[in-house]
Amino acid sequence: MSDTKTVNPPLEKPSVPAHIAIIMDGNGRWAKERGMPRIEGHRKGIDAVRNIVRIAGDYGIKYLTLYSFSSENWNRPESEISELFGLLRFFVRKHLAELHQNNVCLKVIGEKQGVPDDIVKLLDDATNLTSKNNGLTLVIAFNYGARTEILNAAKKVAEQIALGEFAIDELTCEIFEKNLQTKGIPDPDLIIRTSGEQRLSNFLLWQAAYSEFVFTPCKWPDFDEQTFQEALNDYNNRDRRFGAVSSVSGSG
Repeated sequence: MSDTKTVNPPLEKPSVPAHIAIIMDGNGRWAKERGMPRIEGHRKGIDAVRNIVRIAGDYGIKYLTLYSFSSENWNRPESEISELFGLLRFFVRKHLAELHQNNVCLKVIGEKQGVPDDIVKLLDDATNLTSKNNGLTLVIAFNYGARTEILNAAKKVAEQIALGEFAIDELTCEIFEKNLQTKGIPDPDLIIRTSGEQRLSNFLLWQAAYSEFVFTPCKWPDFDEQTFQEALNDYNNRDRRFGAVSSVSGSG
């Protein structure tokens, strides 16, 4: 009987979209299934973040947006919020040098109000350090809520109209988008949500108008290259029409 181990062939990389956004869900349930406290799921989720950033860079993806902390997450127990902030500090301090070395440009979207000052400074310093990098753009949605983003953009537009910068009937989607926090970032081609839930949860509501969606039952701590490729294969089988007639069937 041979002791030779079977070596799986390397995964063949599928074609990739320019921008992938991920709703990282299921950390707490992952931990509960294993009889662990929720924070252990979040810690394991940090490993998955580092892994997917590496994979995205290897695959040549231009933009990767991760929904790390929503404006609704403030409703969680104070102890869990404190632990989440601690993990964010840990991730940035431990992995920022690696991100910078790998030519990753870090951007942050979300509200600063209510966020501890040291975290605001930590994220500001990280974005400034990596601002000139031209590899993968990693967008962290932290203390982010799409409704607040759209509302604030509407307020800015109203101020611009009041100042006479343009008339209300000259307002276009392009002008409006320049007032969103994602200004300069293309809309996501693909949005992935882990853990089996099938909703956006106040994430990129404006930007997701023509995004494709993949909902996987895999919980975030278990999200790996195989799961990522399955999502990409699903995406590559879609016929993206953007409201036009299908290029495949001629119907739609």
